[in-house]
Amino acid sequence: MTVQFPMPAETTALNDKEVEVLRLLAAGHTVKSIAARLGKSEASINERLRDARRKTGVGSSRELARMLDAQKIWDKNIDLAEPPALLDHHEQPQTGRPWSKGTIAMLLTLPAAALGLMLAANNPAEPVAPGPAAHAIAVKSSPLVGRWSLDVARIPAEERPKAVTISFQLGKDRKWSTVVEIVAPDGTTRRAESTAAADGVAVPIGGNMDFIDTVSLRQPAPNTLVMTLGKNGAPVSTRVYAVTKDQKSMTETIVWAGQAMPKLETTYFNRIG
Repeated sequence: MTVQFPMPAETTALNDKEVEVLRLLAAGHTVKSIAARLGKSEASINERLRDARRKTGVGSSRELARMLDAQKIWDKNIDLAEPPALLDHHEQPQTGRPWSKGTIAMLLTLPAAALGLMLAANNPAEPVAPGPAAHAIAVKSSPLVGRWSLDVARIPAEERPKAVTISFQLGKDRKWSTVVEIVAPDGTTRRAESTAAADGVAVPIGGNMDFIDTVSLRQPAPNTLVMTLGKNGAPVSTRVYAVTKDQKSMTETIVWAGQAMPKLETTYFNRIG
């Protein structure tokens, strides 16, 4: 069975030169190295990227590049008859509030995550619960487990906290225990604690972060955790945590709740434990 994950319609307006630059950006090149490779000036490359962002409405060139790269992966015939062994097939599809367009756009950067959700939706009548050995392997090998520190140098000075740390632990019951600590510039500390299964069901948050009171989780792939934070029954933000292949760093992509199409925000964490 072949699955196509649709890209935003605006991407069809991109010309070959813009796509070429975005492909190189997704492969890890910088504007400088792309200019050298193509024999163009850096100003010319930046102009192509600006035009691509304008045509698609995506605010970040690297985000757009990842979206195109994800589509390239989806365009390869994916056989759903042989799902990856680590996918959690016992999870049922979420039946609550539908995800926003911003969240869907964000998941385009996570082809493995989208595949996991599609598998759950396409096979609701045949859940397969992994045995104890499979559970033990998943708990032991999850790259999300550990303690992470925000790279505050990447945050604008006027918004920069003194420090932010996140700790993820995965219990034998497959529930995630999360502890977040935010140290403000004046030294005051805010802390949030929660324990939740990755089933999309909201649970209370403990601590002194008064702008959130619930959290719900989904884990569409072993290196990815989707977290929705709420307050008084309304969503505040959805955050996607994704660990790099070397397991030394982690990105946090944020979609803030609202009526307008959100601008995706990305922060960066480094492993400290």
